[in-house]
Amino acid sequence: MSEPQGGGGTRPLPVIEQTEQVEHAESELDQSASAAAYRPLPTLSEGEDKAGRFWSPRRVPAALLALLLLGGAGLFLYDVVAVRADHPAMRWRRVLARELGERPLDDTAVLAGAALAALVGVWLIVLATTPGLRAVLPMRRTHADVRAGLHRGAAAMVLRDRAMDVSGVQSVRVRVTRSKVDVRAVSHFRELDDVRGDLDATLADGIRDLGLAKAPGLAVRVARPGRKG
Repeated sequence: MSEPQGGGGTRPLPVIEQTEQVEHAESELDQSASAAAYRPLPTLSEGEDKAGRFWSPRRVPAALLALLLLGGAGLFLYDVVAVRADHPAMRWRRVLARELGERPLDDTAVLAGAALAALVGVWLIVLATTPGLRAVLPMRRTHADVRAGLHRGAAAMVLRDRAMDVSGVQSVRVRVTRSKVDVRAVSHFRELDDVRGDLDATLADGIRDLGLAKAPGLAVRVARPGRKG
C-alpha cells in the first residue's frame, strides 16, 4: 500500500523535546503552573510484599578497600617477621614511630591526618548503610521471589510520550526523581489551563500504569512558546 503523493499527504512529526524552547518559555508572562491534584493510589494489596530499594554492590570501593587493607597488612607482617629475624625495621616504620612520638597532638599534620581518616570512615559508613542505585525505582512485588525495578530515564521517556499525545502540546520535558515527576511543557494552541488539566489527568494515569511501589507526586507547568528574534 503506497502513501498518497503531494503536499497534503504528510504531516510534520511533533518535536519530542526542545530543552532550550521550554526553558525560554518559562520566563514568559503567559504561563500556567500547577501541582497535580491527584493523590497517589495505594500500591500494595493484601497479598503483596513491600518492595524496598535496590542495593548497589559497590564493587569498586570494596575492591579498593580490600586491596589497601591487604597491602598494608602484608607490609606490616613482612616488617614484623624481619624484626623477629634480627633484621632492622624498615625505614618508613622507624620514621613514622619517631614522628608519632615527637609531634604534639595539636600539630597541623596530625590534625590533617586525623580529619582525613575521619572523612574516609564516614564515607565507608555511608556506603555500608545506604542502598544506593538512586536511578532505579522499585516496582510493586506481586511474587515474593521476583523483584523488578524501572530506571528513572525510562520512566521519564514513557511519561514524555504520554504527554506528547495531549492536544496542544508542542514540546515537553519530563524529569523523574524518587518522590516527584516534574513536567514542563510548551503549548502552541488551546487554553493553557485546559492543556494543563489534560496533562494532569494523562500523566496521573501514566504514573499509576508504571507499577511503581511508591507513586511519586506530580507537578506540571505549561507555557507559551518564546518569541523568536
